[in-house]
Amino acid sequence: MEKEPTSYDNEAGQGESFVREPVEAYGRKKLSIAEFLEWESAQTERHEYYQGEIFVMMGPKLPHARITGNMSFELMSRLKGGGCQVFSTDLRLHIPSNTLFTYPDISVVCGEPETLNNDDWNLLNPCMLIEVLSPSTRTYDRGIKFGLYKDIPSLREYVLIDSEKIKAETWLRHEDHWDQQVFEDPDGVLDVRSLGLSIPLRDIYTGTKLL
Repeated sequence: MEKEPTSYDNEAGQGESFVREPVEAYGRKKLSIAEFLEWESAQTERHEYYQGEIFVMMGPKLPHARITGNMSFELMSRLKGGGCQVFSTDLRLHIPSNTLFTYPDISVVCGEPETLNNDDWNLLNPCMLIEVLSPSTRTYDRGIKFGLYKDIPSLREYVLIDSEKIKAETWLRHEDHWDQQVFEDPDGVLDVRSLGLSIPLRDIYTGTKLL
């Protein structure tokens, strides 16, 4: 088992930058959840909320968007009719225990989706989450955000897919630890253990310049 990523784990030496400056809304630095939801409903950009602060979520670059689309298609094709649903980045996720509202690149729910106050908008019970790593979000997605995702009781697996090189990693939840697997062979497969799926990495990276 590999070491779990920790907060601000930035894979030293790669020169990555991640700047998270909170957005001021209503002229205030912090909002309640109700205030955030009202404010967010009127915005054209997507925002992340955590403990009263709001952060802009930047739009993805082309490789990121292609990988997300490819992975969504592969999952939908394999899970169709099996009781699991795949949701894209437009569906917001909420974690009541730590207040986070965010938009994962891909969410998978097996069974009936549960939402905040049955609002059909803020998902509560994903069994798997996928983030496509970009230079500006790599540290956050592998560290702080993973730590927040661990507070989701229903979450069984977290998948990270690199947008700059052929590499994917999965973190599978056990009772007392998370077990990591890394996949880097272009002719190999990504094993999604919680769903019993194997997806060729070439299919995930189709349309990128990495193949």
